[in-house]
Amino acid sequence: MALDGVDLDIMRGEVHGLVGANGAGKSTLIRCLAGVTVADRGTIRVAGEDLRPGSPRAAERAGFAFIHQELNLVPHFSVLENMLLGVPKVTRLGLIDWKRSGAGARLAAAKVGMRVPLDTRVSELSIGERWLVMIGKALARNAALIAMDEPTASLSAAETDHLFALIRDLSASGVAILYVSHRLDEVLDLSDRITVLRDGAIVDRSERGRLDKAGLIRAIVGHDVQTREDRPRPRVTRTGTPLFSARNVGRGHAVKDVSFDLWRGEILGFGGLVGAGRTETARLAFGVDRLERGHFELEGAPLRIRDEADAVKKGLALVPEERRSQGLMLDQSVAFNITIATLKPFESIPGLPFLSSGKMRSAANRLVKHLQIKTPGVGTRIAGLSGGNQQKALIARWLDTNMRVLIIDEPSRGVDIGAREQIHDAIRDLAKTGVGVILISSDVEELALVADRVIVLHEGRVTGELTGADITESRIVELSYLDRAELAGAQS
Repeated sequence: MALDGVDLDIMRGEVHGLVGANGAGKSTLIRCLAGVTVADRGTIRVAGEDLRPGSPRAAERAGFAFIHQELNLVPHFSVLENMLLGVPKVTRLGLIDWKRSGAGARLAAAKVGMRVPLDTRVSELSIGERWLVMIGKALARNAALIAMDEPTASLSAAETDHLFALIRDLSASGVAILYVSHRLDEVLDLSDRITVLRDGAIVDRSERGRLDKAGLIRAIVGHDVQTREDRPRPRVTRTGTPLFSARNVGRGHAVKDVSFDLWRGEILGFGGLVGAGRTETARLAFGVDRLERGHFELEGAPLRIRDEADAVKKGLALVPEERRSQGLMLDQSVAFNITIATLKPFESIPGLPFLSSGKMRSAANRLVKHLQIKTPGVGTRIAGLSGGNQQKALIARWLDTNMRVLIIDEPSRGVDIGAREQIHDAIRDLAKTGVGVILISSDVEELALVADRVIVLHEGRVTGELTGADITESRIVELSYLDRAELAGAQS
């Protein structure tokens, strides 16, 4: 159940913090407010009047505005054109009168402190400037409530300070702000009240000053934190040369001097919040994005990867976070998706992009059986399989390659309990063969259950490493919210 009896009120002119672990229900609640998702029960009221459910237009008319982390702007449109998208415009002789139509937008742009000309293309703006466009867009529509989702995730310190000042000004003018963030210091500093969600239910409400950061973390995690399952773990030899290493790798603000070692047969967990730099590090390792600093090593030798194909040749494999959009070819068969990394074109027809259907079916049937993939047949379109079976198909894709390192991002997201355990078993079986596994997960229970060692990232940096009995859900969450300075202070 994504939401369970959530009862939330937001006052005019209030900054209301909304926090919770990944999957707690924050996004679902926002979708309900926006009219994108219809709640099974309950009502949304604005100034005492019921809001029509399932209607984004009704939500907008009620004065709701939503600014998501992935800013919904048209890059090749100007600032003014973006701010006026969906707004009725003044016309003259059948043409848009931009001067008169944009009067409200210009006032809003001035209010948020936008310094760029309004005819500037959005593609030329910084992330901070794009945030100002979105806030100005909301104000131009006379928004009474603005929901902000992880607003500072990609902002510089100066841009963050400007945003905070703007939020306080908006609040003082009567605009309500719903502030959703994993950065608890920001939430505590800005919020008049804070609501904590866990497993779809509200578990704590606090006025300003009642909770500190430690109290918020306890509310987010819960009081019944379970340690990892006491399962037999293989002995991983961590002497000699590591299988795979990162040496001070970095790119922009997303990844900052990340270093780690991965040993043969080890499952190394990457913990941290969404946006902490885990996936970004994986993309650098696999050659999807270009390194700006540092380097990777394979068995002690510098590893230079030109692109994804080069990564595969050198023994790296990646199961991406978004399996449907990044990993699978949904219109193709199960067999095609499983075998695409290994089968070669017909030798008798050089250069033509046809695969041997006999070899494809034979290899696919063997791998389907090995990973217990439930499918009517290997010729079935993979789009028709469940999420868990699609995920197992992505893992199966790499089993017949010369894989030495498997990077698997959010392996059990959106899968049922049975498939989750089968995926965990498949990961453990791969590690037993000597493959090094990097397991990225927002599910701290999964990390505590499966990983032999866990490194935790916060805002692009490694904040800690956990081994043995120290790998607990509470320690992973604690390190996820602490930056290096706070960590050093806690240890001194």
